[in-house]
Amino acid sequence: MKKNCPKCNGSGSIVVDYKECSSCGGTGYEEDSFDVGNHFKGVNNNARAKFDLGAEQDIPCEVCNGKGQVEVYEDCAYCGGTGQINVCRDCGKPLDEKYDICAECGVKRKERKEAEEKRIARENEVKDVYVLDPLCEMRDMDRDKLYKGKITRIEKYGAFVTLNNNVWGLMRGEVSGYSVGDEVFVFITSIKSREGKIDFAPAYVRNHRIIRLKKSIPRTVINDLDEKMGRMVRIDGEVLQVQQTSGPTIFTVTDESGVAEVAAFDEAGVRAYPEIVEGDAVEIIGDVNQHGGKTQIESSSMTKLDGSKKEQLHKLIDDALNEKAEPEDVDFLVKSDILNKLKPKMREAARRIRRAILDGRTILLRHHNDADGICAGVAMEKAVVPLIEEINPSNDAQYYYFKRSPSKAPFYELEDVVKDLSFALEDQERHGQKLPLIVLLDNGSTEEDIVALMQAKIYDIEVVVIDHHSPGDLLTVDEEDGEIVNATVAVDEYVDTHVNPYLVGGDSQLTAGALATEVAHIINPDVKQLIQHLPAIAALGDRAECGEVYQYLQLAYEKDFTKEHLAKVAECIDFESYFLRFMNGRGIMDTILGVDNFDKHYKLIDALYKEYEKRIDTQLKAVLPNIKKTQFDNGIYFNIIDVEKYAHKFTFPAPGKTCGFVHDKMLHEIGEDKPIVTLGHGPDFGVFRATDAVNAEFGFNVNDIVSNLAVKVPSAGVDGGGHECAGSVKYIEGLGEEILSEIVNEIKSLSKI
Repeated sequence: MKKNCPKCNGSGSIVVDYKECSSCGGTGYEEDSFDVGNHFKGVNNNARAKFDLGAEQDIPCEVCNGKGQVEVYEDCAYCGGTGQINVCRDCGKPLDEKYDICAECGVKRKERKEAEEKRIARENEVKDVYVLDPLCEMRDMDRDKLYKGKITRIEKYGAFVTLNNNVWGLMRGEVSGYSVGDEVFVFITSIKSREGKIDFAPAYVRNHRIIRLKKSIPRTVINDLDEKMGRMVRIDGEVLQVQQTSGPTIFTVTDESGVAEVAAFDEAGVRAYPEIVEGDAVEIIGDVNQHGGKTQIESSSMTKLDGSKKEQLHKLIDDALNEKAEPEDVDFLVKSDILNKLKPKMREAARRIRRAILDGRTILLRHHNDADGICAGVAMEKAVVPLIEEINPSNDAQYYYFKRSPSKAPFYELEDVVKDLSFALEDQERHGQKLPLIVLLDNGSTEEDIVALMQAKIYDIEVVVIDHHSPGDLLTVDEEDGEIVNATVAVDEYVDTHVNPYLVGGDSQLTAGALATEVAHIINPDVKQLIQHLPAIAALGDRAECGEVYQYLQLAYEKDFTKEHLAKVAECIDFESYFLRFMNGRGIMDTILGVDNFDKHYKLIDALYKEYEKRIDTQLKAVLPNIKKTQFDNGIYFNIIDVEKYAHKFTFPAPGKTCGFVHDKMLHEIGEDKPIVTLGHGPDFGVFRATDAVNAEFGFNVNDIVSNLAVKVPSAGVDGGGHECAGSVKYIEGLGEEILSEIVNEIKSLSKI
């Protein structure tokens, strides 16, 4: 800052000496004088009287003002002749030109600024004000925190402030400005633990945020709840399901150790904690009790976790469940190169099913409604249900989390997927259940499955397929060693895990019942003894012949089941499934298969088999006289029967089975080693049965015939497929004659390989 120089008073120079005035010669007066009288002519006498008008007057020198000397000046050394100096704005101390304030004042100014900023920050600071949850007690209080409470009573000496039902205290001082019911911010001045008293003082807060203070309880994992019976605990977990009852709301919660039910109650039939839904990470505090013989937590508080806490908990649970879902490394029930090649896929299928159980997802099992498919479904059921009951605390867990449904067709029909999706989405909305894992057994591999699988995948539903139907022309084989180098199929785009012997060079002789039983054994090794005979039943029901079949028969022999008895069991399954239709027959099928109610098994088989033979005999008496038999020039024996006209309808056996029985009769007449094809047809469908000789000698394949028919008669809407030597075809009734003619031409045109 600039100011006048104190040495030269802003003039820029100072007097250093004096010298004689050169103008007056040191006299101090001008050389000439003047006549005073003439000067004052015309002035009144009184004025003239003051002067001696008759005298000559001396005139002072204008240069030295009569002093006779003049000053000698030099530039002021202090200001350098400028007349101004630079000084500190605050204290006035002289400074160098480049500074505005001195160092000492700069420090003081900085300190004042920082102090002001701190003052402003304190005024604008957002302070944490804590609200106690209902469980907090005096020992949870902290003297360094601010609290929000409510005035419940006012006395002359102060106001009583309640923080929750367990904590209250006296706010001393002037309280005339307060009323009962006012909410106030307070801080603690003293805690008298022995007396159970707390003293408060009012806190004046301009800006604040409310934080809910939860009771400090160490975390307990669900597997340790039984040890905490009757005590208050805290668990952190993920909500699997929310179910509203006529009383409390039941939350099914999982952590890295297990699953528990948490009961929360506001009002009877009223949803508690409506903000918490399936998939949320939560912290729950409550008392451990028993309900219906199962351990249950009665919730006192439930808080949704967010941010890093949520992410850490989800990762902890996910890692633990992945480890639990990993199946044991068990040997297959039989020795098989095909099974060894399929082992990675089979273990993956087992892992996905185990993980779905741990996740609290429903296992929705779909299987073909024949002996092979039912054996596969029951084997899987016996492995999965005990794990569900072990992991889930609900007494009805197996009914909520496992559903087995048969399918009439050997593929996943649109009718089936529409039902499955409808029920799954309804359960998700009404009961808070997660979307299911769909497991397809003895279907799911063919092009006919794609539309249904596509719909399931749109809803991000996980799908596992265990099947032995041919996926079609899909394999790329290395010409040198014959190994499969590419086995990508169309359905794999919509399937998460696909187990099929065709993918590793096998064929349909290794049945879905065998594959599913092996996977069930991997899922739950404890069921080995219970289900080891099911693959033999599946093989006999599907007329399968391969090295593995004989080994599976040997396992059945170990349980005192003969081949003849197992064949009867397979036939009784087909018989009973016709009447069960879309019901799973749980209980009845267990008895027929000899996995439950074993004391009733032989009695039921005897009763069913007698009726089975009776109905087949009745059907064959109507059908056999009407079979048209011929032998084509290529050597193939061809048999055709119109089951719509010459068979009993709406009773067992159905057209497909009837065709099978007719085919068996032809084998006895002509010879099992002969190339024989049997076609049972109606107005809009056909059912094929063929001997292995036709496939081996002529390359006969039902799927190829169906594909060729679709090309040759595109307007017939041809659809169908199956195994190489057993399958079906559908078409428009009006073009039935043309389709049958083309079928005959297809078989006639076959030539030996």
